[in-house]
Amino acid sequence: MFQIKFVLLALYLCVLPALNAAEYLVSKDAQALNLPFSEAVRVGNMLYLSGQLGLLPGSAELAPGGIEAEAHQVMQNIRTVLERHGSSLEEVVKCTVMMADINEWTEFNTVYVSYFPGPKPARSAFAASGIGFNGRVEVECWAASGKG
Repeated sequence: MFQIKFVLLALYLCVLPALNAAEYLVSKDAQALNLPFSEAVRVGNMLYLSGQLGLLPGSAELAPGGIEAEAHQVMQNIRTVLERHGSSLEEVVKCTVMMADINEWTEFNTVYVSYFPGPKPARSAFAASGIGFNGRVEVECWAASGKG
């Protein structure tokens, strides 16, 4: 019983400060779109990015040209958010990829790997019945950050 109480106390002391230290980050572009989420949340030295779509910067328009164009725009948007908040693609440790059509997997992967020429982040991917703004792909990621 003592061990259980000790473990619960240790978790409480470690997790609660981290939750209280969460910093919710929103750019002017994201504010202009009036979206109901933060573009990223920093907890300690980690950044948790909301899913990025292939939207052209500052707009609600998808990059024209289908999956490859949207995939490039998604990755550029991720790079921009990371750099704005003190990180980079080299610091990404985990990505989750949501695709409107899993048959576009190969085209997406060709673009994706060009943004991670070295070690690749851990990754999950799946197809969904729909992506916001009728996009072809959405990617969220976690990255280390020197700030925090």
